[in-house]
Amino acid sequence: MPERSRTALSDELTAPRGVDPSTPNVARMYDYYLGGKDNYAADREAAEKVLAHYPELRAVARENRAFLIRAVRFLVGEAGIRQFIDVGSGLPTQQNVHEVAQRAAPDARVVYVDYDRIVITHARALLRGLPGRTAVVEADLRRPESIIEHADTNAMIDFSRPVAILMSAILHFVRDEEDPSGLVARLMRPLAPGSYLAISHAGGREITPRAHDAAGEYRSATAQITLRQQSQVEPFFAGLDLVDPGVVALSDWHNPTPPTGALAEDLTGAGYVGVARKP
Repeated sequence: MPERSRTALSDELTAPRGVDPSTPNVARMYDYYLGGKDNYAADREAAEKVLAHYPELRAVARENRAFLIRAVRFLVGEAGIRQFIDVGSGLPTQQNVHEVAQRAAPDARVVYVDYDRIVITHARALLRGLPGRTAVVEADLRRPESIIEHADTNAMIDFSRPVAILMSAILHFVRDEEDPSGLVARLMRPLAPGSYLAISHAGGREITPRAHDAAGEYRSATAQITLRQQSQVEPFFAGLDLVDPGVVALSDWHNPTPPTGALAEDLTGAGYVGVARKP
């Protein structure tokens, strides 16, 4: 039997019920970029096609994760936030949100939200021993009320107190016609004053042809990427007070050891991040 067919058969036999290993999955592709093992042959093949156009994407994925960690530390330490909703949380990896937050504040509570069945399965297995401080909710960003009104969310989150919404590398999977700004506003609307929003988003000052080509390789995956410029990311924070230095390049937000040289240049054109407070 050819090696590829043997691998595909093995994936089919080991995949959890309801999980299709033959279709590239954006969460599993991201796991592959980070060097994880929770991915299948189809994910690796698609990811390698993306990397052929944009080889620095592995570094971009690591920097995106580093931003999320810095943002959570800021929200716990300087903003005093103790409640987090991680929307589009993706597959568990090192230094997950609950680990970072609860290391600084043991009473911090985290709700992970995703619509991907394999993400839900892995996250629930990881968090099985942490009752009362973490929850995993199967819901879709495109229906914000399904997140806010979910019974498990409300069992964990007190919406009369400030909450941080984390949207790391998720909004670029929402098409313009799906009104991503409106979806963000609907998520933030019921939150108490003093709540926060943290976003990371793929894009750049200009969207280069090779970036377009890399994004195009997601055409066979479970979601497609819409790359956006800074002026298109800033409206996601409408009505909120941006934390200094505002919407900036991926590695520039509160980073004590920013990259230098060629890597710094690559990351400047890789995406934008920001954190804002609800007045």
